[in-house]
Parts: sequence; structure tokens; C-alpha cells
Amino acid sequence: MGQISETPPSARPLAGKTVAVVHAAWHSCGSYQVNVSQIAAYKALGARVLSIAMMDALTPPPPVGGRWPSYLAATRDIGADRRYFCGAPNAALASRLLLDGWWRLIHGDQASWLIEIAKRVRVPDDLETIDLFHANHYFTLPFVKRLKRGRRVPVILETQDIQARQYVLRNQGGFFIPPYVGYDEMLAVELDWMRRADLCAHLNEEEDRDFRALLPQARHALIYPAVLEVPRAAGGEIIIVASDNYANYKSLRWLLEEVVPRAEGARVAIYGNIDAGVKQRDPALYEAHRALFRGRVENIGAVYAGAGCVLLPTVEGHGLSIKAVEALSCGAPLIATPLAFRGMKVDPSAFSNVGLAEDAEQFARLWREAQARADRGETPAAASATRKFYEEVFSPQAYARALATELETLPL
Repeated sequence: MGQISETPPSARPLAGKTVAVVHAAWHSCGSYQVNVSQIAAYKALGARVLSIAMMDALTPPPPVGGRWPSYLAATRDIGADRRYFCGAPNAALASRLLLDGWWRLIHGDQASWLIEIAKRVRVPDDLETIDLFHANHYFTLPFVKRLKRGRRVPVILETQDIQARQYVLRNQGGFFIPPYVGYDEMLAVELDWMRRADLCAHLNEEEDRDFRALLPQARHALIYPAVLEVPRAAGGEIIIVASDNYANYKSLRWLLEEVVPRAEGARVAIYGNIDAGVKQRDPALYEAHRALFRGRVENIGAVYAGAGCVLLPTVEGHGLSIKAVEALSCGAPLIATPLAFRGMKVDPSAFSNVGLAEDAEQFARLWREAQARADRGETPAAASATRKFYEEVFSPQAYARALATELETLPL
């Protein structure tokens, strides 16, 4: 899945170069799939590619302790030529991190906390010489600055949404003490670090527009992310695939509370670690619908292959939804709210295999119709409008082409 085929030698502008993709040590989420695709694209362009994973919390040394074992076990397919695993030690809390980071965190300032963590992440002793850094999320930039070791090396920052928005959402489900840090204060931290990148790459139209307005002096590029295709849908199961974040929780809660009672027995299987998020935030809601949850599975491709329809009940969230792009690539009929297509320059009503729902009643009706088709044994067609759109806009080949265009102006 991590390969980009049919790349001619003339399209390998990074031959002989080493690129470091610096990213959070996350797995089982859209950001991880974006990182896998970045690595594949740079390899297709001829580079030797390093994965440098930064843990976004204080941590014991890898590969044992904390979240490292689960991260390593879930990321064997990352595709890099060499991997580094880096984190800030637990002992860092005895330093000024207690004042500069933790004290702000308990007031809701997740932006500053992550910056202070990154400043304390240990730099590998055996780090190779790097010709280009591709950093993901603003909070990796203090770490990238130290990885450069004083050398002048170009840095592409892939923003992956305005993170201050995500922190505000996340803070709604947490406990903090006044005075509360708000959106504007966290955004200021984010923008301050973004100014230091040579190119700010944005993966959807919304954030591209917003960041251009917020940082007019910076260089920007809209580069839709490569999302590795999943197998073509050829089954009959109605599915939802969702990772555990607060926006997904709110969307799934809407489905369970508002749509399911109107669905009249229509069935769905919910895959991904969103089950843990629902169970933690609303145990009663989880118990009432626990039969729908399948949890995280090792082979999500098999889930898409067995799908007959994908539900995208999105009522919350910012930025591009990677799971929505995966659903596009599988080619199955989709039932979705308009917000599921946020960040894409497309009118989803133009897709012949998409049913758009403006409210719970309409979503339930479309779901019932999909269930009737599944009960009749109907399976998705081999070709579809959403699959064609994916190939043109979100495929690894499309991403590599767009990246190569931007690389022409960087001093490599």
C-alpha cells in the first residue's frame, strides 16, 4: 500500500537526497495515514526517507514503556528507509517544564504544552545528514529546529488543520481551572512557530484560506494529502470507520441519539477505536449500543472490501476528514452530511453514489434504503464517481506531482 508505481526517472528530482518526515508518534488515525503517504511520495521522487516519530507526551525511552509498544506494533507499514523514535523523558517535569508547560496546560493551553514538550525531546545521536525536513503540525517545529543542528535546511510544514480549533474542541471534554486559555491565545502560539517554516503546506481549502489570511507574509501551498487507497467495496455490510477524537464522538453521538431511533432496524457496524472514546465519555450511551461497535481491527482494508455502504454522519469537526477520503476511494455508496466533505473543492451532490442528508430524518431514510439494497444482495459497482474523484485529487500519484511542483522553488 505504501508504493507509488510507474514513476519515470525524469520525475525523481530528489535522487541522492535524504528527506526526514517528522511527525507525532500517533497511529490508527488519519494523521498516521497522511505520514505513510508522505513517505511513499518522497521515495517515489527519488529520496532516501527517514521517519522521525516524536511522542507528544512525557515518555519512557523507546521501545518499551508508555505508548511506545502499541505505537511500534501498529506502524510496521510506515515504509521509511530508516526510523527514529524520540521523546521527552519523564524527568523533564522536574525542570522548567512544570512552570512553562504544565502550569499552562491545566488552564487549557495545550498549544504551549506541546511546544515545551518538543523543546525537550531528545535528538538522536546517530542522526543522518538531512537535506529537507517535512514537518507535520506546528508543535514539531521546536524539535525540527534542534534536529537541524544549526544547518540551513529547508523545512516544509504540513499544517493538518488549525490546531487551536482542535484544542478548543478537546477542552470541552476535559477538566481545567480558571483563568481558561482560549482560542486566540493558542492560535498565537501556533502562528508564531509557523512563521519559521520555508513553506506552509495545507491539505484542505478551508485551512489554506484561513492561514493565508492569518500569515500573509508566509509562503503557502494547497496540497491535498495523499490518502492510500483501500480495497474496492464489494460486499453488503453498512459500516462506519472512525478513530477516537472529540469531533468523531460528537458526530457518532448524533447518529446514535437522533438517527438510530428513526432508522427502523437498519444495521451498521462501527469500526475503529471510537468505541473507547464513547465508552469513556458516555458509558450509558455506549452500553445502549454496544452491539454496534466492532473496535479497532488490524486489517481495515478487509472492512472496506466487505462494505456495501459507508455512513459519514459528520456534524462536528474542522479540516479534511481522512476517513471520508478513504470512503471515497473504496467506491461504495455513501450516506453523508455535507460537512463530511469539508475542505474539498467539490459539490458532493454531483456524485451519483452519494446520498446527502441535511437532518436526522433524511439520514435515516437514506440509511433504510441502503439496508433494503443490502438485504436484496446488491453490492457496489466496480466503478463509481467517488472513486474517480479520489484518483484525480487524493491518490499518491496526484500528491507526488503536486509536491514535486513545490519542491522546484526550494533551495535543495
